[in-house]
Amino acid sequence: MPTTRRTRSLPAPPAAIWRTVGDPHHLPRWWPMVSRVEQVEDDAFTELLRTSKGRGIRADFRIVERRESEMLRYEQLLEGSPFERMIRESETSVELSESSDGTTVSITRRTKLKGMSSLGGFMWRRATARQIDEALDRLAAIHG
Repeated sequence: MPTTRRTRSLPAPPAAIWRTVGDPHHLPRWWPMVSRVEQVEDDAFTELLRTSKGRGIRADFRIVERRESEMLRYEQLLEGSPFERMIRESETSVELSESSDGTTVSITRRTKLKGMSSLGGFMWRRATARQIDEALDRLAAIHG
C-alpha cells in the first residue's frame, strides 16, 4: 500500500494552524486542486476538484478521527465514484505537534491501489508527494 508522509515546521501555534486544517471549508485555501467544499457535516464533506483541463470531479470523504488541535484523519468514499476503478482505499491524516519554533505539521496519505494500477505504486507515491508538498507550501504561505 503506497504511503507518503511529509513533515514541515511552521512558525505558528497549533491552534492557529488547526483553524485552517481542522475545518474542511478551508480546504480550497491550502489543498491542491480543491476548488470548493460542499455538504460539510461533523463526520463528512465533499470536495469539488478541478483537473488541469478545468473539468470538475466530486470526491466524498468521511472523517474517521478528529482530535482538536492535534489530528484530523479522513477516508475517501470510493463506491460509485470515478476513483473506484483505480483505488481500493485512500486515507489522509494531518497531525500537528507543538515544537520549539511553532508547529510541526505532518501529512500522511495511505492509498491501496486496485488491479493494474497497483503496479504504478512508485509513480503514485511521487505524485502524492508533490501534492502534499504543495499543500504544505500553501499552509506555510498562510501561516508563515
